[in-house]
Amino acid sequence: MLRTVLLSRGTRLATLLLAGGLSACASGGLSTGPNLAAASREPGVSCAPFARELSGVALHGEAYTWWSEAAGRYSRSSQPQVGAVLVLARSRRLPSGHVAVVSRLLAPRQVLVIQANWVPDELTEDQLVVDVSPRNDWTAVRMWWPPSNALGGRAYAAYGFILPPVPTTHDMLRRAAYPAAGLAAAGGAGAARRL
Repeated sequence: MLRTVLLSRGTRLATLLLAGGLSACASGGLSTGPNLAAASREPGVSCAPFARELSGVALHGEAYTWWSEAAGRYSRSSQPQVGAVLVLARSRRLPSGHVAVVSRLLAPRQVLVIQANWVPDELTEDQLVVDVSPRNDWTAVRMWWPPSNALGGRAYAAYGFILPPVPTTHDMLRRAAYPAAGLAAAGGAGAARRL
């Protein structure tokens, strides 16, 4: 009986994770979800300055430009690594692209990320990102959308991962997330994190 209940809960969670949700255009308040460790209001923090401060990847400019800017400066990969920066391409819905820092590896096609401004003016930790690319190469992803508490129904084009300059851990990233948000909002005063 207990096994049946546990299997049923697991099936419901899997169904929730596969359910379609809203895309990144809506706004919302604080959120929680089965994979979301924390969310907080962080007005004025954009994804690129936050990812720069948290990851130590010293790139500037709009998020979508990071992939080409990293060439010859940082290792790039089609496979995730904790501390790597996932770079989403520019699109109509993401005119500046988007960057997020990988905080955990869950499965070959699932990671958690820490990111700023996916939900406007919020810092969100440990949110699910799923590789939905036909070749399993992370060139198309679906992102968790906290306001609907579900995996978004839209696939976003991705370039891949910019690997971190130094190895890191999930715990190190979690401890550094809020100080990094403060530094990013203050205009990137955290030069010590940069190369």
